[in-house]
Amino acid sequence: MHACVIGAGVIGVTTAWQLARQGWQVTLVDAAAEPASGASHANGGQLSYSYVAPLAEPGVLGDLPKWLLNPNSPLRFRPRCDPLQWRWCLQFLRACNARTASATSAQLLSLAYLSRQMLHDIQQTAPIDFGHARNGKLIAYRTPALLDKARAQVALQAKLGSNQQILDADQLIAQEPALAPARSQLAGAVYTPSEESGDCARFTQGLFQQLAAQSRVTLRMQTPIQRLERRSGRIDRLLTTTGEAIEADQFVVAAGMGSRPLLAALGSRAPLYPLKGYSLSLPCTPEQAPAISVTDYERKTVYANLGGTLRVAAMVGIGVADQGIEADRIALVRRQMRELLPRVDADRAQAWAGYRPATPDGRPRIGRSRAASNLWLNIGHGALGFTLACGSSALLGSLMAGETPAIDAQPFQPAC
Repeated sequence: MHACVIGAGVIGVTTAWQLARQGWQVTLVDAAAEPASGASHANGGQLSYSYVAPLAEPGVLGDLPKWLLNPNSPLRFRPRCDPLQWRWCLQFLRACNARTASATSAQLLSLAYLSRQMLHDIQQTAPIDFGHARNGKLIAYRTPALLDKARAQVALQAKLGSNQQILDADQLIAQEPALAPARSQLAGAVYTPSEESGDCARFTQGLFQQLAAQSRVTLRMQTPIQRLERRSGRIDRLLTTTGEAIEADQFVVAAGMGSRPLLAALGSRAPLYPLKGYSLSLPCTPEQAPAISVTDYERKTVYANLGGTLRVAAMVGIGVADQGIEADRIALVRRQMRELLPRVDADRAQAWAGYRPATPDGRPRIGRSRAASNLWLNIGHGALGFTLACGSSALLGSLMAGETPAIDAQPFQPAC
């Protein structure tokens, strides 16, 4: 059986690797020259398996007014005459309730735990050098009230198998001394010792190189796709912009935001919207940067030490129509980094911006598409793409093979 996988980010490459591992002949197609050129290129670097709460949660509704009115808030919203934007935003707001958020958290946790197991399997059988560290994670809170609210999420996730601890400010500094200069700003933290970190681009590129060495895999980079051709309810072939056709038995769309136009041409509406994110990458020494991954909760900023490189990722832009780097947003990230970690040299940081393909409720869509009987989707992972990639690909591989998956696939079933 031959599968054509569209997209060479972390989702597409792990999907291709999983299918090849199962014995499929695989063709991987992407318009970019190199893998991990889009959202996978410079993301936050956290493998946050035990803390996968969706962005759509009840607290967002109370925070929205102050975020929208504050130019330094973690959210920038630019309204547009775009039905897709307003449809997505309304669906997002409907998902901001305790019942939906709790159910989604449980579903994402099951997928995250599967993903951790699959990544560890890869590292056992075909190890990749991507700065992987099992170094734990701290979610730091600046106000006692928010730290108290975090206790409820910790209690919920404890019932689902998570091992997390609430730390006061002194315990936080004892756990991560690099935060000592900011001690007066911090109320405490949630500490998850089992969390991990790594460089998503290096992981994706390393797995891509393993694919390149396999005889059953064909890699087609710099191959822009024109459309998928459907006939009698099946995808017949993929046409490139040069007019070349790629035929296969099954097709998988795993192209991030590029998935939406491909599906739209088939009359299928993917529930994706681009949430723009920003990051900085800079060299660091052990004395400068945290050894543990840190999330600054109020500022929605993450800090990950990727083996000598500090990755700082922050903010969400909704309706920001280009992928350029906005000077004021990057300047804000630099300033906040200096406040929390004054020992790092923020002037040496390289800036990046990109789109996170997000669904309104935070659940990726994994499974058979309704647009064609041999079309499969692995899309919509938002800011959790790296965390969920290996599990999502294993789940899809089971479904494509007609096997019973390791977790319940129904919550992730596409309706498009």
